[in-house]
Amino acid sequence: MALVWVNQVAQGTVSPFDRGLAYGDGVFATMRTAATNQLAAVLFMDNHLSRLQQSCLRLGMHWQASEALTSQLLSLATQYPQHCIKLLLTRGEGGRGYQAPAQTQINEIVSVTPIPEHYQQWQQQGIALATSPIALARQPLLAGMKHLNRLEQVLIKSQPLVANTQDWLVCDTDGWVIESSMANIFAIIGGKVVTPAITHAGVSGVMREQFIDVLLQDGLKVMVKPMRYEDLTAAEHIVLTNSLFGVVDVHTIDQFQFSRWTHTSRFRHVLSVNLPS
Repeated sequence: MALVWVNQVAQGTVSPFDRGLAYGDGVFATMRTAATNQLAAVLFMDNHLSRLQQSCLRLGMHWQASEALTSQLLSLATQYPQHCIKLLLTRGEGGRGYQAPAQTQINEIVSVTPIPEHYQQWQQQGIALATSPIALARQPLLAGMKHLNRLEQVLIKSQPLVANTQDWLVCDTDGWVIESSMANIFAIIGGKVVTPAITHAGVSGVMREQFIDVLLQDGLKVMVKPMRYEDLTAAEHIVLTNSLFGVVDVHTIDQFQFSRWTHTSRFRHVLSVNLPS
């Protein structure tokens, strides 16, 4: 059962007229708590909060994390290590129809849930993907953000997974590879690391950003560019990144198989995202 706070009030409520509920008018972040150097922490918290702030600006919302909110997040990390914290921001109430009012009161909704147990197994064994029959719409004004309009992902997840697969590979309506249903994707091709450009669809995850940084620091070449399915299946190795499971290998996409990347476990260690057994 999730623990929930609304504007730092435990088990607080949200108005049925909230624009997040009515229109998906808001953004969110999914963060992981962990013990780093024996201190409880929200991994990459500053990056998550910065991305939320930038996403709010793109939607015409002015928000910055308060000291009270950051203190709450750090306190929750101490109480609930190895958990998931979801921070959801809505524009609040107001406005007739779709038009947002000039002045709004942003709501901050924080919830805490356990990290799915199978993520540790995914780190150890890797996963298999199948190509989703449902494509993402192209909308550059929303691309990259974790906004609250997730009906495409709901539809994708509503499809029964192919036998012996754990997630969907998702393309956009023009056939470009974007991501898995829950993670960003990287292909290692001829010693170079390639990841799809998130300019017209998909989410540019915080772990994607962190992973690119450590790859560059390690001296690897990273290319961010549009990718076709054929580019992906020509790779030697495939990995996924997200904030909860960190970095995992993909050993199969449809009928194509890939060997595990020898660097994956090392980069998980560098990023402090190994899940305990």
